[in-house]
Amino acid sequence: MLYKFKSRATGDLILLNEQGRRLLQIMGKEPTAQGIVTVAQIPAAIAAIEAAVAQEEQAMRGAPRAVDRDASQEQDGAAADRITLRQRATPFVDMLKRSAAENADVVWGT
Repeated sequence: MLYKFKSRATGDLILLNEQGRRLLQIMGKEPTAQGIVTVAQIPAAIAAIEAAVAQEEQAMRGAPRAVDRDASQEQDGAAADRITLRQRATPFVDMLKRSAAENADVVWGT
């Protein structure tokens, strides 16, 4: 399943199920098939995402560095996901900021 986020202020943003659900939960939204982030809710949504990003980065600084994995482990999918929340959330936060600037809600559907 995919989450498709839309706003009159930006192009559409498509996220895979896991990433879409995670961002919605961080914002305090139910990961339902459809929903809306109103202009009034956008500042709190941005703050929640930025706080989660900071928390993840703090946790990563405190964790011991992983030993490099060989290519066979990566091919088998055993390597940890190296994409951070910051990387996944940046396009969405940009969408929220641009939508707030143009007084546009952000809606989603699956």
